[in-house]
Amino acid sequence: MTIKQTLTAGAVPVKIWTDDIDDKSKAQLANIARLPFIHHHVAAMPDVHVGIGATVGAVIATRQAIIPAAVGVDIGCGMCAARTSLTANDLDAGTLKKVFDQISRDVPVGRFQHREGRAPVAAALPFEAGLTKITAKHPKLAAKGQKASDWVHQLGSLGGGNHFIEVCLDEADRVWVMLHSGSRGIGNKIGSYFIEQAREEALKFDRQLPDRDLAWFDEGSDSFADYTEAVSWAQDYARENRAQMMTAVLGSMQRHLRPFEVTEEAVNCHHNYVERETHFGEDVWVTRKGAIRAKATDLGIIPGSMGAKSFIVRGTGNADSFHSCSHGAGRRMSRTEAGKHFTTADLEVQTEGVVCRKDRDVVDEIPGAYKDIDSVMANQTDLVEVLHTLKQVVCVKG
Repeated sequence: MTIKQTLTAGAVPVKIWTDDIDDKSKAQLANIARLPFIHHHVAAMPDVHVGIGATVGAVIATRQAIIPAAVGVDIGCGMCAARTSLTANDLDAGTLKKVFDQISRDVPVGRFQHREGRAPVAAALPFEAGLTKITAKHPKLAAKGQKASDWVHQLGSLGGGNHFIEVCLDEADRVWVMLHSGSRGIGNKIGSYFIEQAREEALKFDRQLPDRDLAWFDEGSDSFADYTEAVSWAQDYARENRAQMMTAVLGSMQRHLRPFEVTEEAVNCHHNYVERETHFGEDVWVTRKGAIRAKATDLGIIPGSMGAKSFIVRGTGNADSFHSCSHGAGRRMSRTEAGKHFTTADLEVQTEGVVCRKDRDVVDEIPGAYKDIDSVMANQTDLVEVLHTLKQVVCVKG
């Protein structure tokens, strides 16, 4: 498929890769397109849905400005996957339950973190130094009495919400590990702090915004420099967080399965982040809010939901998408709506065959709350090539 819709309400057009989009999302995309520094156009991926200020599934190229709320508070959130030498023949129901329980013990989830002495301290030391420098300039980022070293214990932990760890089988019944997480509590603090700073600057300079969550920092300002330093740190922290969890999960599996090797590490990629790139002849800042980079040489991961397929893909380098593709299925319902609409009985049906939690606290993550992943993939055949199709047999959520 190619571009399905084009909106022309702003100073630049909005190119959309789906017809499955609501009016609120269109309004948010139009608001982005009205900003004075948007480069060329705004791209909306096929999993597009309403976000805070900026639409999730939006790819935004900006000239000499960054919108902190478009990057969001889960800075560097993304995916990591690795293929192993195991096959479906190495798995049975009893073993899968043991693996689920072991991962749940070894990787802190939700608001939990590693106990002192168990965190990957050596890997965290460079991050501690960088964060110490950032919090020295912005002490509000640290709670009273909190030190940069306190965040060491969150490195290698999952978090909550839609974050997950999965053991999957591909089309040839080979076993993969796949996980989804970001920069944890410190990323949230950094994002929230600078979003508020941008709002204050908008008031100071009397910027007429279509939405206060589209406040920005101008390149060359002290605020811009401080934000890019902090967001770069958080993105690196998120990538290392996933790498540490992957090591831990593989270790959990080694305790209950035959000896195995990692035969293919697919990718460790962000889908909430900002970086400098060149598009349509200009060096610009590209914010991907719920989108992954999909240059012709890029490998990526597009997950479904707790009971749906996921995909390992290679990008096509589509210029109109700013070399991007979707980051998943995309929510069709808010968490509140899903909790009202579905029951634990629905969850059991929709996650049949998957060893996972099936209680009321994860009903908001039910597959029915998300768009159909097959339709999302059908709408981006010009953005990615599917290399592997995965289906989970274990899913650990926060």
